[in-house]
Amino acid sequence: MSAQSPFIEVKDLSYTYADGTIALRGINLSVSDGEFIAFIGQNGSGKTTLSKCLNGLFKPTFGAVIVDGLNSKETPIVQMVKRVGYVFQNPDHQLFNSNCWDEIAYGPRNIDLDEAEVKVRVAEAARVVGLDEAYFTEHPFFLNKGMRQRVAIASILALKPKVIIVDEPTTGQDVRQSLEIMNFLLELNENYGHIIIFITHNMPIVASYAKRVVAMGLGTIIVDGPPADVFAKPELLAKTFVEPPQITELAQQLSDLGFYPGTLTVQEMVAQYEKLCLR
Repeated sequence: MSAQSPFIEVKDLSYTYADGTIALRGINLSVSDGEFIAFIGQNGSGKTTLSKCLNGLFKPTFGAVIVDGLNSKETPIVQMVKRVGYVFQNPDHQLFNSNCWDEIAYGPRNIDLDEAEVKVRVAEAARVVGLDEAYFTEHPFFLNKGMRQRVAIASILALKPKVIIVDEPTTGQDVRQSLEIMNFLLELNENYGHIIIFITHNMPIVASYAKRVVAMGLGTIIVDGPPADVFAKPELLAKTFVEPPQITELAQQLSDLGFYPGTLTVQEMVAQYEKLCLR
């Protein structure tokens, strides 16, 4: 965590749905500049609900969400989405315009920017996500899922939020497409300064990309820290009903031989083995 003031502060956050379902229970969380965070946990653990509270789609039942100094309860959603953007798990649930240009322009227009600024933002967002102008007149649903997801992200980027939340970015994609989207999110983090939060059940992706892991269960945060530290706590991770990567499980089974239980990659495992052989 950075020593600077956090961009997002969550204080004793609880959220209850209209039907009485308690989704979040006393969440405390700080998110600072430069972070690349994975939210993990079984379905119903509260990951998506927490994410929607962070950008103002949901208002806290109790507690507070402070974003860039603004209390989400007192701040219109139009101001919140300019700070925290949310990309849905299925881009088809987010895309509704008849061409890619209008899709990306929708957000800037909705916050009453003039058309000259809208054009600048559309062009910039398209450039960042790698969407050629030739696609501007195409219907988003004519594109493959990877490209539709990029259009969805571009529509969020056009609002210039500091934080981008992506729900299940690799679901329904093959290995190559999954790596492409994760490398793209990493580029947004490292080269463009966006805080990235992604929700996932893909633990190898978490091990490879996340700088911080927030593991949730039953509406609470069970463990929060660097991936190696989180995966090295199997007794806590079990409460989230999430299994660590296979290489981590192997290292834990061999920990009595000197392997680190938070090992994340095969390369780390091999390096440890070589050191052990030199003893």
